[in-house]
Amino acid sequence: MAFTRATGKHRAPSRMARRGVGIAGVATLATTGVIGTLASPALAADTDNRSVEDTGLTKVITEDSLADRVSAQVAAQEQEVFEAAAKAKAQAEAKRKAEARAKEIRQAEERAAREAERRRLASFQLPVAGTYVSTGYKTNGSLWSSGSHSGIDFHASYGSSVVSVGSGTVVEAGWGGAYGNNIVVRMHDGTYTQYGHLSSIGVHVGQTVEPGQQIGISGSSGNSTGPHLHFEARSTAEYGSDINPIAYLRARGVNV
Repeated sequence: MAFTRATGKHRAPSRMARRGVGIAGVATLATTGVIGTLASPALAADTDNRSVEDTGLTKVITEDSLADRVSAQVAAQEQEVFEAAAKAKAQAEAKRKAEARAKEIRQAEERAAREAERRRLASFQLPVAGTYVSTGYKTNGSLWSSGSHSGIDFHASYGSSVVSVGSGTVVEAGWGGAYGNNIVVRMHDGTYTQYGHLSSIGVHVGQTVEPGQQIGISGSSGNSTGPHLHFEARSTAEYGSDINPIAYLRARGVNV
């Protein structure tokens, strides 16, 4: 009896067809799977063997790093310039302050020197160093034409240095009659002092003198009984205007 396939039924593939499909599958697997798998390591190896420097990213990183280094160097140089300028400014300021301080000190010293000189010129002292009064003011006796002593006598051996008691200008220098060789000085305060019985005179009229400046040498010229210095303080240059010489000197700081 012969059988026929029902209508609509698929026929089973023949052995030849199945074999062909299997061969095609193997070919496809070999192409897409095995071959692909084998090709991937080779590709990876080729990629790994390429230099990192050949990539665009590395080039960008390298260029950025160089720019950063340049920027850092520029910043460091700018900082050095800033610090050098600050140091120079500080040194200049320190120098200015030192110069200003030195100027202040110099000016203070000059003021002090001027003040010391002013005080020195305004000072008074004894006309003979290390002396004492041997005859007082207004002592009575026949030795004086007026009947009394118009000044004071300082003990002074022959040849002792006689100095101006203060600052002034010489208004008389020469022979003074009973006073012998005498000098009259107009003092800076307007009063007058007289130095009599000198052995020699060392100044001239019109000359300015300072405290302690030598003006003559003691002696016994004129109406004198021995070497000494006759000293008078006067309100004018003329005889008869005498004032107490001890009070005069003491009022000016001289210990008599």
